[in-house]
Amino acid sequence: MNFEKVIFGFFIVLSLTLNVGFFLGEYDNAAHHSVFELFAVVVVNLIATGLKLGDRSQIGAILLATSLVADFELIAAALRWTFAVHIAGTGVTPDVMASIIALAGGALVANIISVVILVSETLMSRL
Repeated sequence: MNFEKVIFGFFIVLSLTLNVGFFLGEYDNAAHHSVFELFAVVVVNLIATGLKLGDRSQIGAILLATSLVADFELIAAALRWTFAVHIAGTGVTPDVMASIIALAGGALVANIISVVILVSETLMSRL
């Protein structure tokens, strides 16, 4: 068993599962979505992106692209939350939360694509 691939797969799957955990709930209800969970998703996704940087294959390029999309969406969601609470002072209204969840949903799609590619690549390497 390759320990490096275990760590790589761990962070990709952890990023997906944390993203799902943040995404689930009523999209406009801030009580269903934790800012700390969003922070965890951003950090784990950035770590997963860092792990994807060394792969120079075509699949590696696609994995990196999906990870960068997820990073962009999650950072935008975090900035939206930060702006609403600390700069605009409006707080997390239903409209703001819907916007944050929409961005996290885009990241969720990118993370799902990453996991599907990872699993399919793993299955194909076994043949």
